[in-house]
Amino acid sequence: MIGLVVILILVLFLPFSLKKIEHNLEIFLFVMGIAAAWISGMMNVHLIEKALIDPITITLAVLIAGLVCKWGQVQLEKSILWMNTILSPRIFFGLTVIILGLASSIITAIIAAIVLVIIINVLPLDRKSEIRFTVLACFSIGLGAALTPIGEPLATITISKVNEDFFYLLKLIGPEVIPAVVIFGILTMLLVKPQESTDGLTAEQKVESYKEILLRSAKIYLFVMGLTFLGHGFEPLINEYILGLDPMLLYWINMISAILDNATLAAAEISPAMDQATIQAVLMGLIISGGMLIPGNIPNIIAAGKLNITSKEWASFGVPVGLITMAVYFVILFVF
Repeated sequence: MIGLVVILILVLFLPFSLKKIEHNLEIFLFVMGIAAAWISGMMNVHLIEKALIDPITITLAVLIAGLVCKWGQVQLEKSILWMNTILSPRIFFGLTVIILGLASSIITAIIAAIVLVIIINVLPLDRKSEIRFTVLACFSIGLGAALTPIGEPLATITISKVNEDFFYLLKLIGPEVIPAVVIFGILTMLLVKPQESTDGLTAEQKVESYKEILLRSAKIYLFVMGLTFLGHGFEPLINEYILGLDPMLLYWINMISAILDNATLAAAEISPAMDQATIQAVLMGLIISGGMLIPGNIPNIIAAGKLNITSKEWASFGVPVGLITMAVYFVILFVF
């Protein structure tokens, strides 16, 4: 247990302290994942096989989406410029966050994140506004993608564990998630400052090379593989100290999904024996806190990597937003 706690601390703090680790986050998490699985005694042939297979679907989605965006980037950028012209910039920003958040439940969180990157690259934004736009949009995408089992792995695993239908999550957390997506859109309108001059708008952004697309896909594969090892490696810690806790306490403890794979945490925590209120609390804690730090969600990794957002830049805005959102939903879920 001491070894796992040490690894948890390293995963939480080293990306903020060492730039070399921050720039090679996927490799770092992969190494930490192997260490956690080894120390906990969870490393076996079955886990290795799972770690090799689990990332395939997501990696293929990233690869295909990257190719589609490359081939259709010029037309997409022209559409973005047209929309930005006919709408006021602030309304366009807000609608982008809302639409991507809701659409991510169908097009997947990964594709939504790639589209987000293209949009932000086209728009003329200062650094502060770019970071705020990205973080708020990734919160929205992370929340919206949890509404259907095809949106993100957390939703797929939850539906599988409780053996429910396609619309189960929409009914269970939709009344909480959909307003949150809209609120993140409104916050984007208020907090993201449009550039007064639109002279910088251009549809001639650099198109990704095939090498860059393949490299990103490989990094995503390694990232998910590392999170699979990390999540299973922490199972003894979760089983010993987390399972069976009061839902209110579990809600706050699930902030560890800011640095661990929330799908794996959902697999470890959710049980068909739980009542609806407990499952709801577990899921909301996981998907909200997933937006607080870069490792918390795959869309965060994609957007931060493509836009060169550092861990410190993300956390300086993402953590306060995440904590306030967690506090608001704590009151909604447990007080009212």
